[in-house]
Amino acid sequence: MLTENLSGLRPKGHAILVRPYEEPKQRDSLIAIPAPVRDRQLLLEQKAKVVEVGGEAWKDEKAPRAVPGDIVLIAQFSGHMALGPKDGLQYRLINARDIFAVVEENQDG
Repeated sequence: MLTENLSGLRPKGHAILVRPYEEPKQRDSLIAIPAPVRDRQLLLEQKAKVVEVGGEAWKDEKAPRAVPGDIVLIAQFSGHMALGPKDGLQYRLINARDIFAVVEENQDG
């Protein structure tokens, strides 16, 4: 489940580029959330989708903690929020050590 990085951001060293993960919506919401509030909520989000991994990430571990396409749990408030210069979407650049778990999708649904 690899994803292509269209952001224009390339993580270096121990950095990991992730995109805040939003659960699929069950139905349309009647409440509109202003963009600045939504951006702050993305920084609070602890689930993210791995977009690209820096070349030095997890070199001292037997296996990588995550690969592009994985949904992961990350440290709250970690990293730096950045807009992708090519696609205009919100991303976070986090330290490789800020990934704690891969979220396995429920296959029963």
